[in-house]
Amino acid sequence: MTTVPPLGVRHGVEGTTFAVLSGSASSIDLCLFDERGREERVPLTHRAGMTWWAAPGHVPAGTRYGYRVSGPEPADHAKLLLDPYVEAVEGTVRWDGALHRRGEDSAPFVPRGLVLAPPGSRPVERDVRPRVAWSDTVVYEANVRNLTMRHPSVPAAERGTYLGLSNPSVIDHLVGLGVTTLELLPLQQFVDGEHLVRAGLRNLWGYDPVAFLAPHNGYAASAAPGAAVPELRAAVRALHDAGIEVVVDLVVNHTAEGGSDGPTLGLRGFDESAYYVVDGRGPVDETGCGNTLDLRAPAALRLVLDTMRHWVLVHGVDGFRFDLAAVLGRQGPDRAFSAGGALFAAIWADPVLAGIKLIAEPWDLGPHGYQLGHFPPEWAEWNGRFRDTVRDFWRGAPSTVAPLAEALTGTAERFRSPGRAPQASVNFVTCHDGFTLADLVTYERKRNEANQEDNRDGTDDNRSWNCGIEGPTERADVLALRARQRRNLLATVLVSCGVPMLCGGDELGRSQRGNNNAYCQDNDVSWFDWAHADADLTRFVADLVALRRDLPVFRRNAWSTGTADTFGVVDIAWFDVDGRPMADASWHRADLHAVAMRHDGRICGPDAASVLVLCNAQGNRLLFRVPEGDPVPTWWRLIDTAAADPSGAIGAGRPVAPGDRVRVDAHSLVVLVGPPGAAANADHRP
Repeated sequence: MTTVPPLGVRHGVEGTTFAVLSGSASSIDLCLFDERGREERVPLTHRAGMTWWAAPGHVPAGTRYGYRVSGPEPADHAKLLLDPYVEAVEGTVRWDGALHRRGEDSAPFVPRGLVLAPPGSRPVERDVRPRVAWSDTVVYEANVRNLTMRHPSVPAAERGTYLGLSNPSVIDHLVGLGVTTLELLPLQQFVDGEHLVRAGLRNLWGYDPVAFLAPHNGYAASAAPGAAVPELRAAVRALHDAGIEVVVDLVVNHTAEGGSDGPTLGLRGFDESAYYVVDGRGPVDETGCGNTLDLRAPAALRLVLDTMRHWVLVHGVDGFRFDLAAVLGRQGPDRAFSAGGALFAAIWADPVLAGIKLIAEPWDLGPHGYQLGHFPPEWAEWNGRFRDTVRDFWRGAPSTVAPLAEALTGTAERFRSPGRAPQASVNFVTCHDGFTLADLVTYERKRNEANQEDNRDGTDDNRSWNCGIEGPTERADVLALRARQRRNLLATVLVSCGVPMLCGGDELGRSQRGNNNAYCQDNDVSWFDWAHADADLTRFVADLVALRRDLPVFRRNAWSTGTADTFGVVDIAWFDVDGRPMADASWHRADLHAVAMRHDGRICGPDAASVLVLCNAQGNRLLFRVPEGDPVPTWWRLIDTAAADPSGAIGAGRPVAPGDRVRVDAHSLVVLVGPPGAAANADHRP
């Protein structure tokens, strides 16, 4: 009985085996290329079910290879295909009509796979995963290129690369901020789309994959074949050594092959219906990218699971953020979303994937595309509702106090279900997609002309406020208000229940000049401007993260009850400006733009400090009264976003007692903290 080999390339004592899947092919040729580019074709003569393979002797590491497949359309033997399981890629797509026209050889215009050395011949280096608890997690989202391209301490040859990512100065910046988890935009081998190349632009974000298992070769500092693999591994190890996890934005919902008129680069050429959702007209587009991976199909499901295992075991990553993740749960002929989808169940049952971080972008373009709060218990989700609510509150939109309270306490309305905690909500106000924080307070209209799409791309629903003047200005009062608004937005993220996420560069004051869709701006529009970094804002963010780390009430993993427990303690309570409990009618006032939130530290233990957060989005100064009868005898102002120095040590300024008035300036947020254990000592709670 013939043993079916693993998919991809495997070295053994009897030679090297190459194996792929196809249920529709009539024949498949392995194509091996020598140093001069001459092609040798080896028929895959062995077949069992959908698996085809050949063992052409010992094939040395560094050999370039691909496949040609014959069969019903869209298979085309003239097209050179990347192995779906290729682990390293050389070259990239060079756009030519041969990629589209049937019967024309595409080999001169497509990348090759690389045969890597056997795992046993690669150096084994110790790597200890940080394994940060969700309750302690602070996410920092960035891109390999825009993070490092202008960093003065990164050697020029290493900027925009994996080695640049592992530079001690870059890591020191993340550590100084208190970041625990670096979430990187896609690292899989991707292409620059044809329309971008013709426009002289590049795919900065990387959402156009052609090889799921292979790290993008454009991020390698060395030109040596396959250098991306060890360089990425070294970067992950360096981040781990600093206590920082690495989460990768994984794109397994579509590929760069696009729709029926797209190029044939890989999966389409092997077996379109085994990998993609198709109907009588061709690929079904639920992603906006021309095609959708069909995770009901065994071949596609296996590819995604093997991809995840590979990135965990080989590249050492600690988890994944899934682009357009609603697609992953679409099942049945109606393509309805289900938290019991095949992929979710398979991940849960997989011992390699158990315990890694799983983050969903909970939408797609399919039916009922926004699935916030509907993912399985093991998953966290990007909370776009939090983003919109917090933006609306701080720009003074009507009727936003009740939604703000919901956002600050973990969006329980969406996430409170069996097995889920507030950490299911990944809270953010900015991310790679949309305005940067600086632009959010500078522009009310997008400025995307540089993308050469007549400013039609990117959302118009920015929920931004320019603070009175559109675009750059020299007016000191406007600049001061913009700086305060940036602090307000960041502080709200970091004092909310859930998992805070920072958009990389916001702490530096990074602007994209009003471009809210800079996916193709691989230039100084997107690159971090380290030379002109806002040092005060950077320190403020670090102080906020430290505050969160020191105060357990912000990191609690239980939902607020809003009612008194057996000791009479209300975990989170809400008050109006006069220190009275919020009346039901007040929650629905369209003109109300101020609220106070009190966390009782006793809910987290006898030594935990209590916290008061005072939010004033109005255009005038308010005097908040500290609730009377509070067991905390003394409060200290810790954060004031309106102060000249908005952060400082506990104990700064005069103490505040219950019944006292606290000044909260227009458009500002104040955090008051009680001495650790004060409330517990006041009522002698054990």
